[in-house]
Amino acid sequence: MTVLSLVREAPQTYTKHDQLFKELIHHFFEEFLEAFFPDVYAYLDFATIKPLSEEVFSDLHDGDARRLDIVVEAKLKESDAVLIIHVEPQSYQQSNFHERMFLYFNMLYNRYRKPIVPIAVFSYEEDWEYDQYTMAFPFHHVLTFNYRILHLRKKDWRDYIQSDNPAAAALLSKMGYSEEEKVEVKKEFLRMLVRMKLDPAKERLIYGFFESYLTLNEEEEEELMEEIKRSDDAEKILELPISYEEKGKEIGKVMEKKEVALKMLKEGSAISFISKVTGLEKDVIEALKEDL
Repeated sequence: MTVLSLVREAPQTYTKHDQLFKELIHHFFEEFLEAFFPDVYAYLDFATIKPLSEEVFSDLHDGDARRLDIVVEAKLKESDAVLIIHVEPQSYQQSNFHERMFLYFNMLYNRYRKPIVPIAVFSYEEDWEYDQYTMAFPFHHVLTFNYRILHLRKKDWRDYIQSDNPAAAALLSKMGYSEEEKVEVKKEFLRMLVRMKLDPAKERLIYGFFESYLTLNEEEEEELMEEIKRSDDAEKILELPISYEEKGKEIGKVMEKKEVALKMLKEGSAISFISKVTGLEKDVIEALKEDL
């Protein structure tokens, strides 16, 4: 029996994060394991997976109710044995997170009495990544509880761009890239979408997840559009989700206005006059003039 759990957090930002990860993992559970936990993926019989009703547990640590939003049942390949996989996305560093994972493990085991594989997905910037909870005394070692971790910021996005894995494509947005690489990451993400040829609903889900975490400013979007125009798959990329298509049209209009402004500057037109004609802000035109 496989259980994927997203805990509902109090702050709204964490709730949004949980919902995004819940939707992604719910729709691409098999692909998520294939990309990031191939050893687990290799043993599961995905033909036996079936969704179960969501469960609510009482958190014995602080009294809060914890809802397990995704509960899936599965068997091991060539076996009747079932197991539980608990996936816990965590968007902020929490010093007692390893203890929480142990508590969730206990709650699940008390309910199902089945083998459990706990997995934590860290999407924060900090290095904290405990994968173990220990209870011990100077006179006796009681237990060591281990869980698997995926620390997205420590993953190199380049390792995944040649795959056609939708979960990996979406999670590029949370991997380890620099500010200077953002345009390149988004370009490769769009190329992955083109190759995967997903149905429109799944395509929009992945695109929406990616856009929630990796956003480009106007200048970066213009740079991206220029790179796309020079690529062999430009036409296919621009046929992707409407939100991007419309943004591309907007950027195209701004670029056209800037081209007009540049011509007028070369002809000696006043900045105030160019602003009235093109609708561009004066500081934008002044910046263009400095580049002449």
